[in-house]
Amino acid sequence: MQFAGKICVITGGANGIGRCLVESFVKEGAKVAFIDLDEAMGCALAEHLKASGSDMLFLHGDIASAETLETFTKAVIARFGSVDCLVNNACLSRKGILSGCPAEDFNYVLRVGITAPYELSRLFMPYFRPDASIVNISSTRAEMSQADTESYSAAKGGISALTHALAVSLSHRVRVNAVNPGWIDTSSWHGSPAIRLQNGPSAADISQHPANRIGKPEDIARAVLFLCHPDNSFITGQTFTVDGGMTRRMIYHGDEGWDYTPNLYTP
Repeated sequence: MQFAGKICVITGGANGIGRCLVESFVKEGAKVAFIDLDEAMGCALAEHLKASGSDMLFLHGDIASAETLETFTKAVIARFGSVDCLVNNACLSRKGILSGCPAEDFNYVLRVGITAPYELSRLFMPYFRPDASIVNISSTRAEMSQADTESYSAAKGGISALTHALAVSLSHRVRVNAVNPGWIDTSSWHGSPAIRLQNGPSAADISQHPANRIGKPEDIARAVLFLCHPDNSFITGQTFTVDGGMTRRMIYHGDEGWDYTPNLYTP
């Protein structure tokens, strides 16, 4: 119970990595407030944890909205009075230039992935307790991309830059770090069996990782708990990559049975 009595705020906490984060902090004794667009799953998770004796707050809302962020902040402070950990997890993709992603959709992703973490950091700033910590969930896509992923990649690049900027601005007050997940299989942390992986990763999917497996949400949760713990107070402004070593692997055409077939875009 290393976070007993601590107050943790998590965005996008109803499914996937976010849900794992909520349950992990609760398991360690924290009081948790989370927000998500998925009202049904958010309510179900909150009721389940409350039935187990957890002190829990769930708000249904879209964090792209400034009004929602203010409402959420006020609700958290009214309920708990202060904050020890803020985990900015929520993000999404509206694809990119090859799909014709319009500016409205692109900017929506940026509002969720960059503006909301900035605003929550700002709104909670007067309420952070000593040894408080912000952890931003970025992605290895902040530094590498597949085609047609501009909206998500831009948001993750932005949250990575925001991390070190906030760490300097909030020095002596709040530590700020980020976690870069790689390929994480979140299927077991979604409520609907319909969206779970039907066949699972292939042998090639697994073996291409130097760690010889696909990541799990628990891998990310352990990294976040580590960064939030006061014992690790000498770590700030850093980005921890948790990807099974994939971003350290260099493969060229013809290596290890891998052939590259370019799919060049022709306007």
